[in-house]
Amino acid sequence: MAKTDGNLTAGGAIFGKLKALGVDYVFANSGTDFPPIIEGLIEAREAGVDLPTAITVPHEHVAVGMAHGFYQMSGRAQAVMLHTNVGLSNGATGVINAACDQVPMFVMSGRTPVAEGGRFGARTVPIGWGQEMYDQTALVREACKWDYELRFADQVSDVLDRGWSIANSTPKGPVYLSLPREVLCETCPPGGLDAPSTMQSVEGGPNVSALAQAAELLANAERPLIIAQRGASAPDVFTALTAFVEDWAIPVSHYWANQISISMSSPCHVAWQAEDLLKEADVVLVIDALAPWWPDRAAPPSDAKVIQLGPDPLFARLSPMRSFPADVALGGDTSGVLRALMSAVDAHPKDTVQVEKRRDRIAGISAKERARVIEEAKAGCRAPMTKEWVSHCLGQAIKGQKASVFHELGCPLPPLQLDDHKSYFQEPHSGGLGWGLPAAIGAQLAEPDRLIFATIGDGSYMFANPTVCHQVCEALGLPVITLVLNNEEWGAVRKSVEGLYKGGRAAKSNDVPLTSLRPSPDFTKTAAASRAYTETVTEGADLPVALERAISVARGERRQVLLNIAIAR
Repeated sequence: MAKTDGNLTAGGAIFGKLKALGVDYVFANSGTDFPPIIEGLIEAREAGVDLPTAITVPHEHVAVGMAHGFYQMSGRAQAVMLHTNVGLSNGATGVINAACDQVPMFVMSGRTPVAEGGRFGARTVPIGWGQEMYDQTALVREACKWDYELRFADQVSDVLDRGWSIANSTPKGPVYLSLPREVLCETCPPGGLDAPSTMQSVEGGPNVSALAQAAELLANAERPLIIAQRGASAPDVFTALTAFVEDWAIPVSHYWANQISISMSSPCHVAWQAEDLLKEADVVLVIDALAPWWPDRAAPPSDAKVIQLGPDPLFARLSPMRSFPADVALGGDTSGVLRALMSAVDAHPKDTVQVEKRRDRIAGISAKERARVIEEAKAGCRAPMTKEWVSHCLGQAIKGQKASVFHELGCPLPPLQLDDHKSYFQEPHSGGLGWGLPAAIGAQLAEPDRLIFATIGDGSYMFANPTVCHQVCEALGLPVITLVLNNEEWGAVRKSVEGLYKGGRAAKSNDVPLTSLRPSPDFTKTAAASRAYTETVTEGADLPVALERAISVARGERRQVLLNIAIAR
């Protein structure tokens, strides 16, 4: 941030401070509370202040989703600025998603002026009265690690420093700052505005004795199992963990994974839902998993030892009730804790006879599961095709390329057969629909040369505010490839009913209430309105070539693509 001769108004000073903290983008949807923001931005620009790029996003849910996806791809937290209480309410679902995924971001929204007159920035039109709330922050407080309302302009540097350090401390997550309009109109002294945070974020680490206990359990286990749900955090740890489990012959299950933790072609990669291995395990290492198994279907033996590892291994901040056992809890940044744990295990002597015996068995289980998944996927090449076929075709299309799949009730993980860190991101377990496409857009912004796919159900696509998403893609020149897997229904809802009431009325009915999305809109026209390349694919055999065309357009023309794909109900 360049030094200025005089004070800036708080509206502009906030942006300069965000840049000093490392923010590249502020995803914003403006409103009547924004005059001091907009005026302040111009003021700061004319003063030569180094500023983040402010991006207009015409819906708050999309703005928050873009910040989410940008962080997942880059590892750098970004900022979101929303319009008073109504904008905050539109973005609240995205904030809940970010909290569930432990994604840091600085969420801000204006606050209707407190003063009814007699002060610069006071209320002017009726909306100033209509948008006041008794507790605006309550809209997002439970999902945020910290919240505050800016009281004075000279607080800007200190307040942003504190919020930033808390957002980026383990476990990471969103923070919220309310910005009253009168305060934004006041001048702000320059001290600290061009400097990084005065507060170091806290990473944390496991207890030394707990680490030693966990290492001993894993090294001596006869039937160990790893359940990994939220990724290995860092690329070197992804590679190291793959090598580690292969060296020790430890099976890894990506149960309901948000990200993958090892290569899916590894002989230690087993079923998505490895219930047989779970039921016989003597030691289970749970890597950052909110719900590592389905309690009514399968659980470890009562005498098995369970090691819970992650930024918040008991998920104390996220879930009021979670009763999965934790004989050993290892808290801290996932990548750091995994490095320490692998090193501690490797320091133990290895029972090579036992490991080799286990290796042959696990490799056989892995190969059998891989063959089953591929066979099932290929059987879905028909009209309409299955999700598994779409997933298999996509996995083949991107093999060997730098690509990421953002999945929201779209392409299931097993048939993708991915091998790379950051190749897969699934919707947060909070279930706030409409995450997939905005997150993919944010990821594409973070890494323009990567192939980015949003694979989403037709209901999820509608929840994403698709007109806004496609407008942003065109405005920013982002060649996101969107695959809408269209079964003309809320498939997840119907399957949930059939899963709970096995053989019940819904399973036998051709007309399941509250699930139909017929008649389906022509989604290609929504995307074409923003000059996207579009196709509708109804025959399974036509999909591989359609994916080739999509990739060619995205790569060659730097143009967004939408494929509307008919899938079986």
